[in-house]
Amino acid sequence: MKHQSLKVVISGGGTGGHIFPAIAIADALKLADGNVQILFVGAKGRMEMEKVPQAGYPIKGLNITGFQRKWSFSNLIFPLRLVVSLIKSWFILRSFRPDVVVGVGGYASGPTLRAATWLNIPSLIQEQNSYPGITNRLLGGKVNTICVAYDRMERWFPAKKTVLTGNPVRTASVDIVGKRQEAAHFFGMDQTHPVLLVIGGSQGALAINHAILENLNLFSDNTVQLIWQTGKAFYTEAMQTVESARLSKQIKVVSFIEKMDFAYAVADLIISRAGAIAIAEISIVGKPVILVPLPTAAEDHQTSNALRLAEAGAAILIPNHEAAQQLLPTAFSLIEQPEKLSSMANAVTSFGRPEATHLIVKEILNLVKQ
Repeated sequence: MKHQSLKVVISGGGTGGHIFPAIAIADALKLADGNVQILFVGAKGRMEMEKVPQAGYPIKGLNITGFQRKWSFSNLIFPLRLVVSLIKSWFILRSFRPDVVVGVGGYASGPTLRAATWLNIPSLIQEQNSYPGITNRLLGGKVNTICVAYDRMERWFPAKKTVLTGNPVRTASVDIVGKRQEAAHFFGMDQTHPVLLVIGGSQGALAINHAILENLNLFSDNTVQLIWQTGKAFYTEAMQTVESARLSKQIKVVSFIEKMDFAYAVADLIISRAGAIAIAEISIVGKPVILVPLPTAAEDHQTSNALRLAEAGAAILIPNHEAAQQLLPTAFSLIEQPEKLSSMANAVTSFGRPEATHLIVKEILNLVKQ
C-alpha cells in the first residue's frame, strides 16, 4: 500500500438513493479499518453536500449537472462543465492520493471515475439498477470491478469484472425485529388496525402524492391508517388537506422519515417508487409493496427494477399515469387479502441481500491488496 492508512474516494449522489448507500459503504469501511480516510466527491447544490457532512465525512463538490433528455440551455454548457469537472476530479485525486475510487452513481460519479482510470487508481462501480445508465456502461470496460445488484448484468458489463453483491443499505433502516409496538407508539398508530406506508423517495413523488390527496375520502370509510412521506415541497398542502378532512388521527403526514426502521416495522403494506435502494430495503425487511416507477428516471430504470419484482410475484406494478385511479383502490383491496400479502412478502424476501455492504467492502479491499 502507498500510505500508512487506507484512503478511499467515494463519488456520486444527487438523491438519497445514491447518497445513503454511499454512506453505508463508508460506515462499513470504517468498521473494517478504523484508520481509513474517506473523501466524498459530489455535485455542488445537490443533496450530498448536506447529507454527507451530517454523516461525519468530508466532501468536495464538482460544478456538474446531468444531460437533459429534453432541450435546455444547460445542455449547451454541459460539455464545458464536464471538462471542468474532469480537470477538478483529476486535481482532487492527485491531492488526496486514494488507494481506490468508488462510484455509486449520480452526476459526480462519472468524472471522478474517469479521472481515476487516467491516473491508474483502482476503481469500482456500484451499479444499483437492473438497467445501468449510459455513464456506467461506458466506464464498465475501464474500471477494475463492477458490483451489481441483479443477475444477468453481463449483458452490459464485462463478465470477468462483474460481481453480484446486492445493494448496500443502512443497517439502522432495516433492523426492525421486535420494534412494531414501539414504532406504532412513535407514529401514533393503533396496532389493531392495518398501516399503509407511502414513501416517494427522499424528495417525495408528485404522482403518488396526488393519488393519495385525491382519494383521501377512502380513509373515512374504513380503519386503514396511513404514514405518508410527502417530501418537503408537498408537505404543507398534504397536512392542510388532511386536517381539513379531519383525518389527522388516522393519517400521519411527514416531509421526511428519519426513523425508517420504525416505518418499516409498523407497515403492513408499502407504496413506493421503484428506486434500487428502496427496493433493497423493502426486500430485506420483507414487506409487500406496490411500486410506482418514476417514468422520467434515467433510461427508465425504475420500470426495469419494478418488473423484476412484479414478474416474481413480489410486488404490484402500477404505472405512473394510472396512479390516481388505481393506487389506493389496489392498496385497500390488498389489505383485505392477508394471504396475498403474505405471499408477496415471502416472494420479495428472496430479493433481499443483507450482506451486500459487507461484500462490496470486501471487493474494495481486494482492489487495494492487488
